[in-house]
Amino acid sequence: MWRWHRMALVLFTITVFLTGCRNAPEHRYPLKGKVVSVDREHRQATIAHEKIQGFMDAMTMPFNIHEDWAINALAPGQAVDGTLVVRGDESWLEILNISKSDQGSPESAGPGPKAGEEVPDFTLLNQDDRRIQLHQFRGRPLLLTFIYTRCPLPDYCPRTSKNFSEIYQALRSKPQSDQKPVLLTISFDTENDTPAVLREYAARYMHPTNFKDWGFATGSPEEIKKITGYFGLQYRPESGQIVHSLVTALITPEGKIAQLYQGNQWKPADVLAIMGN
Repeated sequence: MWRWHRMALVLFTITVFLTGCRNAPEHRYPLKGKVVSVDREHRQATIAHEKIQGFMDAMTMPFNIHEDWAINALAPGQAVDGTLVVRGDESWLEILNISKSDQGSPESAGPGPKAGEEVPDFTLLNQDDRRIQLHQFRGRPLLLTFIYTRCPLPDYCPRTSKNFSEIYQALRSKPQSDQKPVLLTISFDTENDTPAVLREYAARYMHPTNFKDWGFATGSPEEIKKITGYFGLQYRPESGQIVHSLVTALITPEGKIAQLYQGNQWKPADVLAIMGN
């Protein structure tokens, strides 16, 4: 009887969660732009778009594409009309019209390091305004990612931080030890994301706060350029925001690449499984 009640509670919780996701307010914004590149594997198109009234200045950035016909038809150089849909922590672009291609040039993120490659000892500045080095995490699995705190789309940097928050909560049950996995979030917005800003940002996602298990860092423009270049992350300022790719890396206690996740399709459960949690 107890097991039946427990199963019913789980099913009820899932139902409430899914209903809440479906009922999140939906905001729709007309969008016009030009296709820069298409990633059919991850169902994304990078588009140089005009100003989106009431939401975002003109810039170039990737958008999720749900429609099969659109992701198959899109090509670099095309002009597109569509609707940007933002609902809860998701966003996607509904394509309404596609013009003929004029053979524009695609953009893509760098390949990044390969599995088994030893990670260099980069130097950064943490949320306490102290110098840290990647080699100081040797002996513990390290999950490292990149964000900037002003990122406007909910399924880019905010989703990455929510994924890290979920992993952080799951790891809290592990006893403190020298082998316990540690998380590190690095901002590439060297102008705005100061250590104080990173501490405030951390408080949005880390409950309770424990910077020994989840640290936040930035660095000089030169330092950030080195580490982002190594991991294959691309970013550039545009119209007051930053256009960027997404990269997350799982590093072994020996300081070698265990797994490199490009984009925002990875799941916390998959990372936790590799960590052995």
